[in-house]
Amino acid sequence: MTPTRDQAWETLTKYTKSESLLRHALAVEASTAAYAVQFDGDEELWRVAALLHDFDYEMHPTLDKHPQDGAPILREEGYPEEVIEAVLSHAEHLAIPRDTPLKKALFACDELSGFVHACALVRPTGLDGLEPKSVKKKLKQPSFASGVHREDVYKGAEELGVDLDDHIRHVVAALQPIASELGL
Repeated sequence: MTPTRDQAWETLTKYTKSESLLRHALAVEASTAAYAVQFDGDEELWRVAALLHDFDYEMHPTLDKHPQDGAPILREEGYPEEVIEAVLSHAEHLAIPRDTPLKKALFACDELSGFVHACALVRPTGLDGLEPKSVKKKLKQPSFASGVHREDVYKGAEELGVDLDDHIRHVVAALQPIASELGL
């Protein structure tokens, strides 16, 4: 099966009801898909992996189960191993090598997409005019968006081989077209 974005959305919404998790999936999808173009990847496949990366989080919200207990569900639904491996590799605790551009992009976009979204929520202009300097200043405030793992933000950019400022600009630009879907 060559999965489509629509199939991934259907799977995601079957297992995920939380509006904030759905918005997170959309944000990660947008920023990961934008990197597919840059890294000559299959944009549809990258969208699928990004949408599904946290599909099981409501069922399995703890590290001893997420995302590894979701992998059998994806296999049962016919998703290819490339997608399943990417989903598994975004979880730092599983120590799965991120040895493809897709795996690196998904990991790099996961935490930063959530963080940029949080930054935009507290600004009167949302994503408009959001600069790397402002995002990096917020990264230094542990109480702001405290659920975001800062070390993963830095490590993600490094593994992807992009400058952190450029990575932030990339994510902001990728989220701007879907700002209304993200509640911004």
